[in-house]
Order: sequence, then C-alpha cells, then structure tokens
Amino acid sequence: MTFKFLNLLFVAAILPAARLNAADSFRFTNTTDKSLALFEGDRPVFVYNHGVIKPPAGVPADRARSSYIHPLYGPDGEVLTDDFPKDHYHHRGLFWSWPHVRIGDQHYDLWMLNGIEHRFERWLSREAGANGATLGVENGWYVGERKVVREQVWIRTTPSIRDDRALDVELTWTPIAEPLTLEGAEGKSYGGLTLRFAPRTNTVITTPLGQGEKDLTITRLPWADLSARFAGREQASGAAIFVAPDHPDYPPEWLTRHYGVLCLGWPGVKPKTFQPGETIRCRYRVWIHRGAASVERLKQAYQAYDQAR
Repeated sequence: MTFKFLNLLFVAAILPAARLNAADSFRFTNTTDKSLALFEGDRPVFVYNHGVIKPPAGVPADRARSSYIHPLYGPDGEVLTDDFPKDHYHHRGLFWSWPHVRIGDQHYDLWMLNGIEHRFERWLSREAGANGATLGVENGWYVGERKVVREQVWIRTTPSIRDDRALDVELTWTPIAEPLTLEGAEGKSYGGLTLRFAPRTNTVITTPLGQGEKDLTITRLPWADLSARFAGREQASGAAIFVAPDHPDYPPEWLTRHYGVLCLGWPGVKPKTFQPGETIRCRYRVWIHRGAASVERLKQAYQAYDQAR
C-alpha cells in the first residue's frame, strides 16, 4: 500500500516558512493504552481507538467497540464527532462497518456489534514529522476466537492549508478461509464508511445535488458534506467524505441524515460476495474545513483530491 505524498518542495512553496518549523510538526501521543492521538503542533487532529472502548454508564455493555476514530477535530480544535450518542449507541465517530456480514452461510452484524468484532493486531506505521503523518494499522474481524477477515487501515494526514485539513483513508479487507458477503441496510443502503457528527446547530448537508432539508437514501454520489456550528461556536465548520474515483462501483450509494450522520452505502442494498484471498480496496478523503462549504467550494476541493491521487 502506497500513498502519493506531497513533495516537500511543493509544501514549502505553498505554506509560510514558519509552517515547517519543528513546533508545527505532527506527533503521535498515547492518550491511554487504548487510544493514540495525532497532533499538528499543539493542535489535536484525531484520536484512533485501537483498544476496546467500554460504554459509559447507562449504555448497554454490548456496545463496546474498537478500531475507529473519535474524536475527530476541526481546524480550531472543535470536536466534530460523537461516540455512544443516545439516539444510536452503536454510532462511533468515523468508522466502517456493515449491518449484513456473511461469513460462508452465517450472518453477523458488524454495524450493531452483534456476533462479530474488530480486534487490533499490530501497527504497520506510525510516522510523523513536518510534512505529515502516516498511521497504518492491521486489524482482524473476529467471530469468537476465529479470525475471518484481515483488515488494513491507512490514514495519511497532510499539513493544514489555510482553512482546511485532509485525511486520506485507505481501507482493505481480505476474507481468510470462507467467502465474505457484504450488504447495506434494506431501503437505506448504509454500510461502509460512516461519519457521526457531534451535537451542533445550524446543520447544512451539501452534495453535488445541492443543499436542502431532505435526507437522502440510496443516492449515488461522489461526495457529501455536513457543516454546522459545533460546541457553541459562532463560526461554522464541518467535514466532507470524498470518494476516490477508483472506488468499487463508483459512485457508491449514500444515506444522509440531518440529525448528524453521513453514511456511505457500499456495496449498498445489493450484496456482493468476495472469495478467500480476494482483497477489497476502498479509498476516501475526509476533508475538514473552517466555515460553511458551498457546492462550488466542495467541487474545487474534490477536484484537488482527484488530481493529487
């Protein structure tokens, strides 16, 4: 797995000289024995939870989960994501899971954490410096003590530029001994990469179709964004998910909810089966921005992503 890293000379040309000072470098810090945080200088970027995060008081014990990002931070340190929200205890920051997972002829629910779970196995990379940071993780999907899928997660973060930050995410899954079938929720399509947002006001969801108060279901899109005012802030901010054009079945299906979630639906409402040893590869950019995001601004940011691949 490789990423197209930004060339140092290009970075130096577009960023102020002070941006390349050691004080602005990226660094990883263990916040607990279960969570790894990334900082850009003194600014938090995200926390990757590799250990099992137990539910808070009042939440069912079977909602424990691992292998997801929370918190994900905005440009000014605002928390953009939620974990264990009261309306959907299973939602968990930036995560990837499916409501219908079949291993051979047995059905499980990784979305609701029923019968199958992520388990951290090893770090593939934890590199950080002035020009960016790369986090590589290998996980397994386990049914009891049986590993059924090998998962690799790569997250590449580049230095903040003006009012935005980009996290490039690459996910691969390889069934081990039996066929793997993935399927999204009936009539809705969710299942895949999902971004659950923190409490906020003035929520606006933007897609290539425009802006509106209506939620979308089973809608094919290359990107979607949610902007709002978080944690009582006067200025809006938000995050978009961009889908790489080489994504399987591009553009994939989506579900959007104004209560605060962007859900990819891949492979969507029609299941797909993958044979043992067959690797599934999906790439995305999580584009985090200060200020509200117009359709035109998002189109330009998506084009920049496409050209940088």
